[in-house]
Amino acid sequence: MRIQTKYLGEVELDEEQLISFPSGLPGFAEETRFVLLDLLGNPVFQILQSVATPDVAFVVANPYHFYLEYEFELDTNVKENLLIRSEKDVTVLSIVTLNDPFEKSTLNLKAPVIINPTTKRGKQYILNHEDYSTKSLITQPNSSEAKGV
Repeated sequence: MRIQTKYLGEVELDEEQLISFPSGLPGFAEETRFVLLDLLGNPVFQILQSVATPDVAFVVANPYHFYLEYEFELDTNVKENLLIRSEKDVTVLSIVTLNDPFEKSTLNLKAPVIINPTTKRGKQYILNHEDYSTKSLITQPNSSEAKGV
């Protein structure tokens, strides 16, 4: 299958690459099928691209690359919906807001994107506590601290 993407032009996909977000993403409830695309030469950032709508695409990154002590618990409902049985069934990504200069770019640590790479099911999980921000700086003096901003 071929799809048009926001950042990479037209790309060829295999059906097994598709990730189902049964509830969509907040603000994009109708967007239920996405694909995670790598950026050539950039192992840190990826694109979470809607299969249906080329303009719906998010730059994402593994938050642990920037915040080593980032942690939270998934509730039972999320684990059941995504068929999570163990840690290997969990991939955590944060949506990135790119700013100029790059050092002012932020990660959304308040609402991580959770994907089960085995079942190809995902959900954006909004954390119930105030420990993390939707605009945590991507670069900061002590990158092990995610709180604040």
